[in-house]
Amino acid sequence: MNRHNPRLLRCDTSEELRAALAAVGADPEGVAAMLPKGRLLLLRLDGVSTTGAHIVKEHMLAWEADAALSAGAYRGMEATTDLLLLGNERAVRGTLAALREEALPELRALAEEARGALDNALAPERVALRIGRRAFVWGERAYIMGIVNVTPDSFSGDGLLGGAGEAGAGGEAVVDAAVQQALRMLDEGADILDVGGESTRPGGQPVDAEVEASRVLPVIEALRRETDAPISIDTYKASVARQALDAGADMINDVWGMAMDPELAPLAARRGVPVVLMHNRSKPRDAAQEARLGGRYVGVKYTDLLGDVIRELGALIEAAEEAGVARERIIVDPGIGFGKTVEQNLRLLNHLDALRVLGLPILAGPSRKSFIGYTLDLPPEERTEGTAAAVAMAVARGADIVRVHDVRVMARVARMTDAILRAG
Repeated sequence: MNRHNPRLLRCDTSEELRAALAAVGADPEGVAAMLPKGRLLLLRLDGVSTTGAHIVKEHMLAWEADAALSAGAYRGMEATTDLLLLGNERAVRGTLAALREEALPELRALAEEARGALDNALAPERVALRIGRRAFVWGERAYIMGIVNVTPDSFSGDGLLGGAGEAGAGGEAVVDAAVQQALRMLDEGADILDVGGESTRPGGQPVDAEVEASRVLPVIEALRRETDAPISIDTYKASVARQALDAGADMINDVWGMAMDPELAPLAARRGVPVVLMHNRSKPRDAAQEARLGGRYVGVKYTDLLGDVIRELGALIEAAEEAGVARERIIVDPGIGFGKTVEQNLRLLNHLDALRVLGLPILAGPSRKSFIGYTLDLPPEERTEGTAAAVAMAVARGADIVRVHDVRVMARVARMTDAILRAG
């Protein structure tokens, strides 16, 4: 007879651990004391001097925890090493506090950087961001961004120009179709409308700013007359973004993280609008096409996928801030489908929560993308179930916004996933 009903509890967050402690009747003061002891952390640091790494290891051992460095560095044969701290939060924070008192400048800087990452990941501030006339409270729920493609060549087959080409750009029928689609998305649960006029699919052909503007501006103007819902302009061109903001757009979603056009970040700073900075290593030579499943990226090399994405997003954030964009107006996007192989996209989605160290809201856009098609062997129009699984995983891993084509279905998936996560 199993008298004591032993079982393992899943406690991925401080809130879940706090609830588990409270459930056994722990004293509130005891809960506060035990929280830092109850979660095992694996904190990775890159490029630490061998001398510094040994000092870090000594401090971790003093807390009955440990730190792993390369075998070569351990034996004194390498000048630098990556370092993995293994211990509970109390041990890691205790070590970082001690490192701030060390004589070696590298260790003091390391301690401050790591402390900030821990704070972002474990105790993020729940800051509200106003997009247009509406407030978004990060951490409250996952928000839905509906995709409005005013293009003839969208990878997902939903481009509103269809076969009309440029003759249909800005035409009354196209604008009406876009507005009706967008209003339907709002009825189905969209919180933001993302209007784009250039396909960013692997192997897609770029268009000039004049053509892109002719596609999106009439749609944004018409939408602004119909609704006060937040409108995002999906562009990397400053001239298009400026005209779109004048037409009524409320934010900028740039697949190149404001690195392609040097005028875009200063524009966003002057206008004071929110921006989405996406990670992107797309190169035409890495794109492979398959008639039924579409384009994908192959042979893309990362030294460390998650580490590289976080570091490169950090550089984009820093550049945006230097241009005057307020940090609280920045949203990050790991760029699922952009310069990543199928396997890399799957891994990135599964470890989306690694981006929490940046301390910024996260947007994920897995909808109908080729990593789903190649995983399930399905064309874009048959990827609803695969997208639903990806959206659920994105929400579970901490996405604050999910960008989707099929709003009705995905809003329900996100809402149900939110409910499960918050059930404790």
